[in-house]
Amino acid sequence: MAAAAVVKIGIIGGTGLDDPDVLEGRTEKYVDTPYGKPSDALILGKIKNVDCVLLARHGRHHTVMPSNVNYRANIWALKEENCSHVLVTTACGSLREEIQPGDLVIIDQFIDRTTKRHCTFYDGQHSSLSGVCHVSMAEPFCAKTREVLIETAKKLGLQCHSRGTVITIEGPRFSSRAESHMFRSWGADVINMTTVPEVILAKEAGMSYASIAMATDYDCWKEHEEAVSVDKVLKTLKGNANKATSILLTAIPQIGSMEWTDTQHTLKTTVQCSVILPKQ
Repeated sequence: MAAAAVVKIGIIGGTGLDDPDVLEGRTEKYVDTPYGKPSDALILGKIKNVDCVLLARHGRHHTVMPSNVNYRANIWALKEENCSHVLVTTACGSLREEIQPGDLVIIDQFIDRTTKRHCTFYDGQHSSLSGVCHVSMAEPFCAKTREVLIETAKKLGLQCHSRGTVITIEGPRFSSRAESHMFRSWGADVINMTTVPEVILAKEAGMSYASIAMATDYDCWKEHEEAVSVDKVLKTLKGNANKATSILLTAIPQIGSMEWTDTQHTLKTTVQCSVILPKQ
């Protein structure tokens, strides 16, 4: 019989949601990867006996803008630490009336509007990975992990939307009103600057990836509503950051107690079947 899968959870904290105090017995570790350095040190520790690795997506002092985040180094570093899961938080704008500032969305789909990011580990320049990877993005997020997050949010009585399509823009500027209306017409529910390529790279690395998106504003599509501003975003995050943290603190022990062998096998097989190796 196959041994039970070992669960270790990588946590990538977004803007205002990267507090290392959630971990017990913390140690810091600075690492390098074939793709350069991650955004900051890895913080290793435990949440209720489950091994976790925390990484601040924009650096602990929020010095790295979305376009300059080294997404490949971040995901590679978590993979090298043997993380089976990647749970992330992200601030986002709402493109739907019913998703109010302060609400959480457990996103299940994305639309990519980024323009200058490395979206694959298999770029022909790193000898560790040969071939070209055409990984399926039909289901970008791990359904089983998302289910745990949704159930946890319900249990905690939080206002949480169990699905949603995020549109990831390049940034760092916010959208024009015309763009905001166009994204709504495309079926996007929320908007951010970081889900792509993070979710794609996690899939290539064979990790279960799920995201807790927190709506901070209505972008700029909504009439009679103040357009998004940094000030507004930070204010809403400050009042709501504890929501995402409480989900993580409750969901992680639950994830740690579940059986993930089949899920991990499927993820691994998916990647293996997606790579076209060079002809010998």
